[in-house]
Amino acid sequence: MHDVVKAGKARYIGASTMFTWQFVKANYLAEREGWTRFVTMQNHWNLVYREEEREMNPFCLAEGIGIIPWSPLARGFLAGNRTRKGEGEQWGTTTRAKSDNMAQRMYYRESDFAVVDRVVELAGKHNVKPAQIALAWLLHRPGVTAPIVGASKMQHFEDAVGALDISLSKEEMSYLEEPYQPHPILSHS
Repeated sequence: MHDVVKAGKARYIGASTMFTWQFVKANYLAEREGWTRFVTMQNHWNLVYREEEREMNPFCLAEGIGIIPWSPLARGFLAGNRTRKGEGEQWGTTTRAKSDNMAQRMYYRESDFAVVDRVVELAGKHNVKPAQIALAWLLHRPGVTAPIVGASKMQHFEDAVGALDISLSKEEMSYLEEPYQPHPILSHS
């Protein structure tokens, strides 16, 4: 990747989804060998998966590395359109809610629904969509350069841009964060 930067085919390089020790080692080796260092970390981070706050995000902040979270809406879970499942019921009304087995393995714990309940509540108070509150929370976090938003409709993109105008108080940020329960590490190997 160093050669790609030196050839002018890329200006910077970033990494994605790894343990902090792996990222530290990669940048240490780059520095030791005179190679191009990674300047961004694309990590899995949202209101219902916050494990990156333990090590990766503090490392990135300390080193001036930009954070570009992927799945900021937890595969649509933070849009507030999923429901707690009962006997013989679906997880929601959308096609994705009914069929996204990966999201059901990653999220959908009772504590995740408790977070979403608060997202939906604050969305009502701000008169915005739940997804916008979830994105606004992320945008208020230090080190976030830009979340990676998977917009499949123009309205999704417009909603994401609208999140830039939402101001959350410290109390609201804490209110959203309080029900979080630690998750097993996801997407690392």
